[in-house]
Amino acid sequence: MLAYVYEKKGKFTLQDRPRPQILNPGDAIVRVTLCSICTSDLHIKHGSVPQAVPGVILGHEMVGVVEETGDDVKNVKPGDRVTVNVETFCGECYFCRRGFVNNCQAPEGGWALGCRIDGGQAEYVRVPCAEQGLNKIDDTVTDEQALFVGDILATGFWAARIGEITREDTVLIIGAGPVGICTLLCAVLKNPEKIIVSEIDGERLRFVKEHYPQVLTVNPRETDVQDFVKKHSSHGGADVVLEMGGTEETFETAWKCARPNGTVVVAALYERPQTLPLPDMYGKNLTFKTGGVDGCDCDEILRLIKEGQIDTTPLITHRISLMDVEKAYDIFENRKDNVIKIALEV
Repeated sequence: MLAYVYEKKGKFTLQDRPRPQILNPGDAIVRVTLCSICTSDLHIKHGSVPQAVPGVILGHEMVGVVEETGDDVKNVKPGDRVTVNVETFCGECYFCRRGFVNNCQAPEGGWALGCRIDGGQAEYVRVPCAEQGLNKIDDTVTDEQALFVGDILATGFWAARIGEITREDTVLIIGAGPVGICTLLCAVLKNPEKIIVSEIDGERLRFVKEHYPQVLTVNPRETDVQDFVKKHSSHGGADVVLEMGGTEETFETAWKCARPNGTVVVAALYERPQTLPLPDMYGKNLTFKTGGVDGCDCDEILRLIKEGQIDTTPLITHRISLMDVEKAYDIFENRKDNVIKIALEV
């Protein structure tokens, strides 16, 4: 089968690989119909994901059709269309029972697909703990509508949830890349008083203005974001900041723009360590919530998609065959042709 493989830092190659097999009773084999490229894949390429295993097939954003299941898999059967969760989780360990599935203690728990074990930028993928990691797609929902459920949409949903957004809040979202826009869609569901999106890319700001005109936007290259947020909030800053940018500059913007006693959710993946300047923060009494997505809301997200409350299809700006995956990576990494997300057709 065709598969895109991480060979070493800076080198990915398209290869012919054997079709995966059931290894454990909880496994399922999924025939991939549509997959995508995530910024996390670029972090692997740049060598900033130390747990990534050379030789692994990339990819953790995918939908497909169940081909085969192990004896312990009861929730899905061959022929079911499914989303694949970015995380592998057993549902039984200390962390899973509390909803912290990103920290699952199973041997292949947490972010494994496309990092520590073979992922879905391929024709087939083995999904461990499939009972938890696969969610059936309703017949009324297309593959494109469901493509981002298991990763970036789950991340946005999780970030909005742990931010504990209320109707009185001003919410600042930093970054209007794919994860930032998914976070925006999920924040809208909370009906806050105001949502502000900060982004340095003019094309992405135009995308937000075109598709989500109710949202305020600010470009840090043109306007002081802290002043803008203070002007458009009631208590000296944003009540909730959702940091999806992943740079030193956006991290600093996040804590500076939060009001005293505000909440800062840091869901971005950074390539370098960040500094928490506690003397400068003293007295702001901020609550920080950080880390990777706990992607256990996929059934709820699929319900919201079915009901028309979430639509991520505008994010798909390019459709490219898996055969041309190297071209797709070039477009995505270098932000060519106003790309937001690419659907890789398998």
